[in-house]
Order: sequence, then C-alpha cells, then structure tokens
Amino acid sequence: MKLGLFMMPLHDPRRDYATVLNEDRQAIVLADRLGFSEAWIGEHYATTAEGITSPLVFLASLIDSAPSIRFGTGVLNLPQHHPARIAGDVALFDHLCGGRFLMGIGPGGLSTDFELFERTDPAARGPLMLECIDTVLKMWAGTAPYDIAGKNWNIRVKNTIRLDHGVGEMIKPLQKPHPPIATSIASRNSHSARVAGEHGWIPLSANFVPPSNVRTHWEAYAAGADAAGRRPDPGLWRVARSILVADSDAQAADYLADPRCGARFYFDYLYRNATIRPGGMNNFKARLDMADTAVTLDYMLDAMMIVGSPSTVLDRLVAFGDEIGPFGTLVMTAHDWDDGPLWRRSMALLAEEVMPRLAQHAEALAKKSGK
Repeated sequence: MKLGLFMMPLHDPRRDYATVLNEDRQAIVLADRLGFSEAWIGEHYATTAEGITSPLVFLASLIDSAPSIRFGTGVLNLPQHHPARIAGDVALFDHLCGGRFLMGIGPGGLSTDFELFERTDPAARGPLMLECIDTVLKMWAGTAPYDIAGKNWNIRVKNTIRLDHGVGEMIKPLQKPHPPIATSIASRNSHSARVAGEHGWIPLSANFVPPSNVRTHWEAYAAGADAAGRRPDPGLWRVARSILVADSDAQAADYLADPRCGARFYFDYLYRNATIRPGGMNNFKARLDMADTAVTLDYMLDAMMIVGSPSTVLDRLVAFGDEIGPFGTLVMTAHDWDDGPLWRRSMALLAEEVMPRLAQHAEALAKKSGK
C-alpha cells in the first residue's frame, strides 16, 4: 500500500496568505522526503480559505524541491475552463515535471465558484466536465488542423496554420498517450465513480465522508468498469482520510478538544458551506435516515478523522480497510499547520511507523485471500 497527500488546501482566512502558502509548500517537500508517492492539490477561486487558484502554477514551484513525488490536481474543475487552455497548460506542466503528473478532474465543488463562472446548474456540470475532457483528449490525439465541434466549445485552428514553423499545432503531454486521469468522489453510490470505472480513470475518494459512503464508491466504480468490459483494479483506488498521528492518544485528544484548532475549523468550514446547497449535508451522513440536525461538528470529527497514537491509528486504519475493502493508496489529508510541529510529526509517524505495519497487514490479507 502506498501513501499520498491531499491538500485542498484549507486555512483560516485570517492567517497571512504568504505564510500558509509557504507552509503548504513545506508540507509537500516533507512528504517527498518521507517517501509519499503523490501529492494532490485542489483548485478554488472565490474563497480566501482555499487560496490556490491554479494547482499547476503552485505545483510548478515544487518541481525541483520535491524531486521524487508525483504531482496531482485534486481537481481541475473542468466546467470552469476552456478545453484548449487545459490541454496546453497540462501538456506544458507534464513536460516541466518530467512526466510525474496525475490529471485529477472534476465538475467543481464550491458554490461561490459556480456563481463566479456561471455554472450554477448542477445538472449541467457533469456533462460539461465530460465534454471538456473528451475535447482535450481529441486535441492531444490529433494534429493540426483542428476542427472539433462540441455542444459548449468548438475547437478550430485551420485558417492560419503554418506547420513548417509549428504554428497552429498544440503541444502534447510527455506521458503517452496522456497523463493518468483521476476524478474525485464524494457522494454515496456516486455517479462520478461509475463514470470513472467506465473510462478506466483513477477513483479518488474524499476524506470528508463516513466509511459507509466510501464503501459504495468502489461498488459504483466496479459496476461502471464491468459495464464497459473493464476489469476493476483496486490498486488504482485512492482513499483520502483526515489522519492525526500523535505521540499519545492524550496528545491527539487535547489538540482536538481545543475549539480553535485547525481540524475543527476545517470541518466547520465544510459544514457551513454544505448548508448553502439543498441536500448538502447528505454526504456527511453515515446513514440515509440521519437527520440534518444529527450532523454536528463533533459527529464529523469522530466519523471522519482517524486520530491517536501510532498503535491506535494503525488499529483504526485496519478497521477502516476491513469496512471498505482493499485499496491501493491511503491519501493523508493535509490540515492547517496551526501547530506546525504536531502536524509535521504526524506525517513522519504515519510514514515511518504506521504505514509499514499497515502494508504488512494488507499483504497478509492479500496472501490469505489468494490475490
């Protein structure tokens, strides 16, 4: 089993922007040094709490200082972008990072971004995402002249080309035929998971849903893969969790008990943004019959965080894996470094003490099942 990092990022907007950007960069440099296999960075515009508007620009600043880790977008919100810009920017970044890019895509998830980019119709965002990525793939597979007709975007470059000088031709990614494509998954019995299975994309399950929802992600993904005649590979599945590994259970509990701690701000932010949208609380519910009033901050911390000493976290991760089934990469969610030493220590303990034993457990289970 591999270990990755997911960063929305999410910080108290009252903190200094330059400081949190620097901490976010430090977190990925540390992840690289600790042997994390990949780091996923979110994209948000109309919020100062999630202040990375371009994950590609942010990740480009880390290519040399994090030389081994793979870089992922978590995610590029495709309905908000022209396919030609995505095709060009991703191809450039894939060359700059030496083919270490994982192309996470999605329909978007922030209400203020929907309003900003006039993508407020939830029924339209999924089809827009699919049209955008389909157009990007056609551009990468083809050569000039381009004439790709679509419902929302038309790609035409044919009247002004000078191929002897390269004018009119789009650059292609370093990875062939293109970087691996991934998509984020949150809702129970997710349609996005089924689409990912149909296309053979990497499924990336969100950290802010209870385990009972996560289990349905693989079921939907496998159903999509089966319908398309593909064999679903659980080794592709990335599962994100909010994890705090402390030197003792008491230290972890003391941190979470502080009403000002970054982890509480994180889940309070998610909770308050969910209340804006009809049905926004549903992803947080462990059972479909839960009332919205039962989704409290303490419930979210208990259901969606794995905290404690290395032995406690290991036990909880084993139980979590038993509940959802086998997966390939555990993706630790990066939280605000309101206590920098605590969170840096958490990353080290997870990588160096918990993961080797978790990997041994997963290997033993695989041998026992004959897989």
